[in-house]
Amino acid sequence: MIDVNPASALITAVPPHAPASPFDLSRDDSYQRWLSSKLEHYPANAEQLIVEIRDPSALSRAERDAIIERCRKTNMAIYVCAAKYAYDKKRVQALGEQLGLRHMDSNLCADADSISSVRVMPAGQHHEYVPYSNRALNWHTDGYYNPPAQRIRAFILHCASAAAHGGDNALLDPEIVYLLLRNQNADHVRALMQLDAMHIPANVQAGEEVRSACTGPVFAVDDATASLHMRYSARRQYIRWKADAATATAVRFLENLLTGSSRYVFHHRLESGQGVICNNVLHSRTAFVNDPAGHRERLLYRARYYDRIVGTFAKPESA
Repeated sequence: MIDVNPASALITAVPPHAPASPFDLSRDDSYQRWLSSKLEHYPANAEQLIVEIRDPSALSRAERDAIIERCRKTNMAIYVCAAKYAYDKKRVQALGEQLGLRHMDSNLCADADSISSVRVMPAGQHHEYVPYSNRALNWHTDGYYNPPAQRIRAFILHCASAAAHGGDNALLDPEIVYLLLRNQNADHVRALMQLDAMHIPANVQAGEEVRSACTGPVFAVDDATASLHMRYSARRQYIRWKADAATATAVRFLENLLTGSSRYVFHHRLESGQGVICNNVLHSRTAFVNDPAGHRERLLYRARYYDRIVGTFAKPESA
């Protein structure tokens, strides 16, 4: 039922020899025009990202347009639906389909329907990974260890039940990260666009390779959509950066940016029936505490996609 062939994942594609991209480091004119448009009326807080929807499986035209409009501007939206739909995974999948998200990534810890049930797992395969603990989760994009053919372009993070305390998310648009780096020094972007900038070693468990090593850039222009794609993890363990001065300087600037206090970072604690739908934005999570009596357990449904949200492909201008 679920087609996981990335080659068929896109509704439309940018034609070959597309006009000037704002992410072309040689075209400052295109970049400056895009920059002005990007920052104009940029949301000031997470509340401005919220869209109230009645039923995730049956969006009204206004609800769908509101989600796309926010994703077009910031690459993300926060939706709020009725609590009675909080535990309905089929409605989460249906929500994605209405926004062009149809080709799911069935990752190592996903359920049979390719949607992961992210909760504290004290034992088993899942418990080795930080998302399945109650510990803080550092800045990252989803699937940063995936090869280019399985690029995660979007995800939905849907809250079925919140923790008793904590579990707050921070969200940051990768295009904002790009422009902050480029405005500081275009060489930072140039270094992070190197094809060997960031290396993720293979995942080996009990002597068996369950995921191959992956080397690639942090920033790339997606050939299929002409949109900017970012792959990144702030974790130090297992991440190997290219050993040159330019990359080291760029990574240090990026780390300082993410650990600082930026007005572009949105903070939101997802409650039951709320979710984030986005073009794979940077995100983090604070540590949390579940109710010791078992009445409040943090449970999120996470769906990852090879598609990008419809209506948010880059539109290069004429040269």
